[in-house]
Amino acid sequence: MEAYNKSVYKNRWMILSVVVLLPFMATLDSTIVNVALPVMVNIFSVTMSSIQLIVICYLISIVSTILFFGRLGDIKGKSIVFNIGLLVFTAGSLLCGLSENLTFLVLARIVQALGASAAMANNQGIITQVFPSNERGRALGISGTFLALGTMIGPPLGGFIVSYFSWNYIFLINIPIGIIATAVGFKILPCSIKNKTENIDFLGAVLFGISVILMFYSLVRGQTIGYGNTVILASFAVAIFLFIIFIFIEEKSKYPLLDLSIFKNSLFSVGILCTFISYMSINSNNIVQPFYLENVLKIAPSTTGIIMMTYPVILTMISPFSGYLSDKIGSEFLTFIGLLLIGTSMLLMATLSQDTPIWLMCIYISIMAIGNGLFLPPNNSLVMSSAPRDKLGIAGSVNAFIRNLGQSSGVALSTLLLYSLMSIKMGTKVFGYVEGRNGVFIFGMRYVYIMDALICLLGVVLTAIRLKKKKIVNHMP
Repeated sequence: MEAYNKSVYKNRWMILSVVVLLPFMATLDSTIVNVALPVMVNIFSVTMSSIQLIVICYLISIVSTILFFGRLGDIKGKSIVFNIGLLVFTAGSLLCGLSENLTFLVLARIVQALGASAAMANNQGIITQVFPSNERGRALGISGTFLALGTMIGPPLGGFIVSYFSWNYIFLINIPIGIIATAVGFKILPCSIKNKTENIDFLGAVLFGISVILMFYSLVRGQTIGYGNTVILASFAVAIFLFIIFIFIEEKSKYPLLDLSIFKNSLFSVGILCTFISYMSINSNNIVQPFYLENVLKIAPSTTGIIMMTYPVILTMISPFSGYLSDKIGSEFLTFIGLLLIGTSMLLMATLSQDTPIWLMCIYISIMAIGNGLFLPPNNSLVMSSAPRDKLGIAGSVNAFIRNLGQSSGVALSTLLLYSLMSIKMGTKVFGYVEGRNGVFIFGMRYVYIMDALICLLGVVLTAIRLKKKKIVNHMP
């Protein structure tokens, strides 16, 4: 064990309690916002597609910068980058709460996202470096539990705040947690890592960031002005061109922003792809579900929040058990079963209608939660354990990057498919829920869930192949 780990091993559980606070805050923030989106459409007098910028800009900012912060953590120390990220996230939350219009709020969300990116790029690396392999699954499971707790508290709290107070408090609620987390983080997280005498690939960071921004700009903006528009086509082309240049530079760089050699490990590569599939499917559901509950079923935001608690409550119970079980029996089988259950739940959600009983929908959500609870901790353990110890920062940032890329893609692709199919059904361009036309929304929503189920099927096939290969290796003489 490295000297750094020896000095912090005895305090590893206290360190974990600090490191999991940022994921808790980030999920608390995102779930509060999701519940409030239908209400904020009326407050800001904007369309449903415009209000998605609050979610999309936050996620895109994380995706476009997270590799940079992961690399920075490997060079300057994961703890210091994590702590600064906490501070910036808290400041961004204050700016969000003080916003008076949609433009300022989106800009404030970008500040908030930069802090989240810096912290999330390094939290899994800190956990992996501090915990031995026989406790790592459990630790990552606990981290997943805090993600679930943030998700669990967010919907009812968001519904309560929107129903009885100003929307601003959905962001201001982060500030006391952020202040405590930042103060404790600077005090307890180890900062004794020596700086590496390596350069940061700023050119690669800029190329990658612009590529991601242009790609998601094209996906989101194309919904409004059409994907055949010259500006949209040019943005797609430039994004792809810049990404190709980025890959070329990374292959030649002595100190790359993204060390492509880590993808030679099949455990890492398959785990990363399955992470993308899981988060894309789940976040697609998280975007569509509040509008179905509040607009189609006419349920109040506070009640919507309570219904959406079904998922995180189940996830909170399953994740620690799943992480502990993966330490005992391995991770491959659990990831296979988890993705299978997620895909099954998506198919069931595709059957929802305006007459579906709430209790039946809660059963479908429970299946989704059990599946994700079985999948996430073992998969995170596989991904992080397969990375070299001197590349834990970049491995953690890649994992977090893919997680947020999946979330961003879930938002962009689900809304793209939803509005496109609604427009076909209506015979005119649609950018949001059409009052009195529940059937139109349900038509589009059904195919969003079918898309999610098909994507999960790909993950099921990949994990089945990985499981089969493991059995073959174990039976070799």
